Amino acid sequence: MVFGGATTPLSVKEACGERTFGRQKPEIQLWSGVNLISAAAIVAVHGNDVGHILWETFTVKLLAIAVFSSLFYSTVVCAAEPSKVLMLTQSKGFKHDSVNRDNKVLSTAEIAMTQLGQQSQLFVVTCTQDAALDFRKENLQKYDIVMFYTTGKLEISQEAQQYFVNVWLKEKGHGWIGFHSAADTYTTEDPKDKWYWDLCGGTFKGHPWNSRDVVTIRVHDTKHPAMIPFGNEFQISDEIYWYAHWIPENVHVLMSLNLEKCKTKGELRRVKEGDTEKTSLHVEHVPVSWCRSWGEGKIFYNNLGHNEGTWSDKRFLESTVGAIRWIRGDVEGTATPNPELSKEQQLKARKDAGLDK
Repeated sequence: MVFGGATTPLSVKEACGERTFGRQKPEIQLWSGVNLISAAAIVAVHGNDVGHILWETFTVKLLAIAVFSSLFYSTVVCAAEPSKVLMLTQSKGFKHDSVNRDNKVLSTAEIAMTQLGQQSQLFVVTCTQDAALDFRKENLQKYDIVMFYTTGKLEISQEAQQYFVNVWLKEKGHGWIGFHSAADTYTTEDPKDKWYWDLCGGTFKGHPWNSRDVVTIRVHDTKHPAMIPFGNEFQISDEIYWYAHWIPENVHVLMSLNLEKCKTKGELRRVKEGDTEKTSLHVEHVPVSWCRSWGEGKIFYNNLGHNEGTWSDKRFLESTVGAIRWIRGDVEGTATPNPELSKEQQLKARKDAGLDK
């Protein structure tokens, strides 16, 4: 079952004038005192490849959601044709609270992206938690951008995999965006899953930085549209991964942990030397966000998003707007791989941890 999305594209008048989305204007009412959002959603029900649209108003209590009506007016871009986004939030492994619908119509992350599309006027979101049903060639052809906030080994056919990476994603204006545990997806050593490792850029191998930790993140490419909202450096409370299947030569690293200013420097490990065993601190470069080109398409990954509060963080949301504008081709931003930066950050990480001078 798929939730969200508009049935008809915006006209220029609708996008820049009346701010109408789809066939009718969604109602959005916000109560800052109790953090409730009442929003209009579209429910697309599939059956024998024939869908029918139902408008349904739902009320969901969100944790730490800010007042959305005051956000993003500085980043609104009028567009005759908003991009169509398919957001997959299926959890075949660990299920994060941010994508847990918990008997609600949509999860916190899904609501945030749906409203972000409406307020930025850049895109219309269709949400699904069924990869087998919706990540198919016939369905992918309806969309310009695919977002993943997923875990585990998804039920995606080989035909759909190959079409996605070899045809669909290579088209101009198409892109893939991965949030947080998109990297905790296909975390195997099966060579058949390499298509996804290359797509995401790296896969989860642990998180020494837990969800309650406050980390300091250094932005390397401050001119990239997805990084401008973060400035040169910022702090945030969120869970940070480090990665297997990480190939710096494939990606353009946008930001990394500044371990000098993080309480946790790495991970303590037991190392055996001869007949004795000692504890050793393992440290490495910890990228947080990166991008790359894929044919004429584009890829953007952001590790942030474990905490529900991140989905109401203005910096995070405006960064997503910047990423989408970059994928659409509205703004420029480099995706040239910068492996030399990873080498420099690896050396810096060891110094920050006191392992090297």
